Amino acid sequence: MKLQKATRCALFAVLELAAEPERQLSANEIAEKYGISTNHLAKVLRSLGRVGLVEAVRGAGGGYRFAGTRRRTTLLDIIQLFEAIDPIRNGEREDGDNTPEGKALCQVLMEIEDTAQATFASITLDTMLKLVGRHR
Repeated sequence: MKLQKATRCALFAVLELAAEPERQLSANEIAEKYGISTNHLAKVLRSLGRVGLVEAVRGAGGGYRFAGTRRRTTLLDIIQLFEAIDPIRNGEREDGDNTPEGKALCQVLMEIEDTAQATFASITLDTMLKLVGRHR
């Protein structure tokens, strides 16, 4: 499964900030670490701020800090802010979907989407940060 660039930026930023919630980082610091555009990340951070996952700290030494709850915020919570998880159920149709073969394929794809959605919903930021720690 491939996630959109904004979604990946959001996940990287939230994980970076949630690792040490009392610390604040600039968009530039986060962007440099992950090799992403500072301008694009700033837009993503604004979106995350609107839903209360991060908060902007103004002034000298300002930046962003995590404002959510690591044990309750899931990957799905973040991913759904930037993309649709199940486009087939949302009515996005392709050529051939009304044929028996297309309907069978759609059924399989919906099962895959259900599994992905359930997996994303079951993994909290706290769990992800533990996984990140194992990879260090």
